[in-house]
Amino acid sequence: MLIPLFPEFAPVSLELKDALQPALKAAKDGVSEFTFANLYLFRGRYNYMVSQERNGNVLLSGGIHGKKFFATPCAPPELPVLEELLAGHDYWKGVSESVLESGRDLIEGLGLEIAEDRDNFDYLYNKTDLALLSGKKFHKKRNLLNAFLLSYPDHEDYPLTKEYTPAALAVLDRWREDKGETGDFVAAREALLLSSELGLEGRIYFVNKHPAGYCLGEYVRGDSMFAVHFEKCIDEYKGIYQAVNQFFAASLPPECLYVNREQDLGDKGLRQAKMTYRPCGFVKKHTVEAVPKLQFWGDKLRLSSNL
Repeated sequence: MLIPLFPEFAPVSLELKDALQPALKAAKDGVSEFTFANLYLFRGRYNYMVSQERNGNVLLSGGIHGKKFFATPCAPPELPVLEELLAGHDYWKGVSESVLESGRDLIEGLGLEIAEDRDNFDYLYNKTDLALLSGKKFHKKRNLLNAFLLSYPDHEDYPLTKEYTPAALAVLDRWREDKGETGDFVAAREALLLSSELGLEGRIYFVNKHPAGYCLGEYVRGDSMFAVHFEKCIDEYKGIYQAVNQFFAASLPPECLYVNREQDLGDKGLRQAKMTYRPCGFVKKHTVEAVPKLQFWGDKLRLSSNL
């Protein structure tokens, strides 16, 4: 199935995988949400639609919190297309560093406002740091990992193939029960059921022959970075999250240098937890939109964001 040409958009569907995935996988920055799997799994939450320019540049449209946005995962659009997108959307979302730099003249020429979207920065870690946990900065993590190894010497892990999908689903169900909330349960469940079709891979972890946790994601930015989309564990096994984090990083191949553990979405607790693993950097994202202008309307002053 072909991606429609702008200004036509089509819903993100499995039939579009072959057309979309190569361009998204080759994107320079490794933005976690701009993979085919992520777009598909969260298509309902964000109402994702896809189009392309005549040069093949991928365009996305979606919405959240009553606002409509567009995104350009691989490159900035051409000027006429950008103007039309801005006219039909509230803002340009998820603008990566490389897209921002290549489109800076275009953005500044239109007098658009650029803002860092800190809540959506992806946390980037050196794979070796997570795999070895060496040095004083990881002292607490090593203690939790060692406590897990001491308490649960009978632990095993396997590639998360279809054979282990039922076990992973059992972990996910228990995770939802323990948390008392759904969170990303729907997307996580669909990811397990369609892992092969979506190109996802991961590992599942057992304690005393019982499924205790799993990790699922995909390679981005070529194969130099692995984006962890879902990591679910059963909390009763103390240290299980630290163990899964370390075990999985150690299982990644030499050509994979970084682990992308996605964003914190502004959650203070999650931000603190992600920072304790000492990120080596961030996959930064920005929002771009028209600068509101002051206009006089009769004897009243009003704000306008019209170009």
